Amino acid sequence: MEAGRSAPASIEATFREAYGKAVANLVRVFGDITAAEDAVQDAFVVAADRWPDSGIPPNPAGWIITTARNRAIDRFRREVRGRELLELAMVEPETDSPTPFDDAGVADDELRLIFTCCHPALRLEHQVALTLRLLGGLSVAEVAGAFLVTEAAMTKRLTRAKYKIKAANIPYRVPAAAELPDRLQAVLTALYLIYNAGADRESGAGLRTEAIRLSRELTGLMPDEPEVAGLLALLLLNESRMAARWESGDVVLLRDQDRSLWDQGRIEEGQAIVRSCIRRDQPGPFQLQAAIQAVHSSARSVEATDWSQIVVNYDRLMEIAPTPIVALNRAIAVGELHGAVQGLHALDEIAGSLAGYHLMHASRGAMLRRLGRLEDAAAAYERAADLAEHDADRRLLRRQADEIVESLRSGPRAVDPSS
Repeated sequence: MEAGRSAPASIEATFREAYGKAVANLVRVFGDITAAEDAVQDAFVVAADRWPDSGIPPNPAGWIITTARNRAIDRFRREVRGRELLELAMVEPETDSPTPFDDAGVADDELRLIFTCCHPALRLEHQVALTLRLLGGLSVAEVAGAFLVTEAAMTKRLTRAKYKIKAANIPYRVPAAAELPDRLQAVLTALYLIYNAGADRESGAGLRTEAIRLSRELTGLMPDEPEVAGLLALLLLNESRMAARWESGDVVLLRDQDRSLWDQGRIEEGQAIVRSCIRRDQPGPFQLQAAIQAVHSSARSVEATDWSQIVVNYDRLMEIAPTPIVALNRAIAVGELHGAVQGLHALDEIAGSLAGYHLMHASRGAMLRRLGRLEDAAAAYERAADLAEHDADRRLLRRQADEIVESLRSGPRAVDPSS
């Protein structure tokens, strides 16, 4: 959080996990998003001051909500608008200590806030950005990075979105059944991005857990919607690999992961949902991505993976949801199925649209390395490292570049016969 840059990392991580719960709860109490955010930020300042000495409380979300609520009430009593909000909310201050917490009620609060953020009166990019900020607990800078815009531009975007909610008197509630389809795509996208924000860092388990939990809540709300089920399956299958994805703060590539660490319970649940989606025969982007991950989760190694089935699914995904990222992943799969020459050709066809994306250059580096073009491969990995946003990614990419440079010093290397 912006207010917590000087706080210990453990406190900031704990606060990030509690942020969405606290904001959602206070929006319900006070009916004002900005007031809720300000109160939660105030609570974090208090936490950053007290927790280093007293320790993180056993129920940090309850502590943050109680403290934020009390701080808001104190502030509102000094303001005309605040007194009006207090009268409407009819709340009384509580003690500044941890309180019993109703997780079911919090889930309801969070679902209400998601659907408020994803109201069709807002532009789609505003819906997703606001959900990431309020529910995902991402900083403005992190949300800006997800959209590849400046922090100043994202601040304006978020401010406009909150003003629109207030000016249009958008209700804070889960919509009626007839209204759900208009909100669905933005809600699913936001939950997926919240999960990915947690997958990009070793300390992101809280974000990932929240995204999965809210996805389960959404499946209960919309049990007949296959894309909702597809998202849940996708998150479960991705999460099944997380224990093997990180080692001492460093990223472990899929090829190098210890697959015995994969969570078989999540794999079985995710695969069962995928099979159910296939029987419905209403394919959508999240269902197809989940089907791809189901293939990965069934393989004992990269070499044993059914790459032909993965390419087929990416072809279908390109038909219904063509994006540069889907094209990139398809090109990687083509390289595994047909060899590095075809894989590199597929990458070169889309390189212009992803020139600023580190995984494009990392993928080229991998293909070039297999083809024995080591100097080009090292340069691609260095470029990828320069573009990577996270330290763990930069370390991995620079380590790969260094390995290639070292191999060049040791002598020529044979071309991969599978290429």
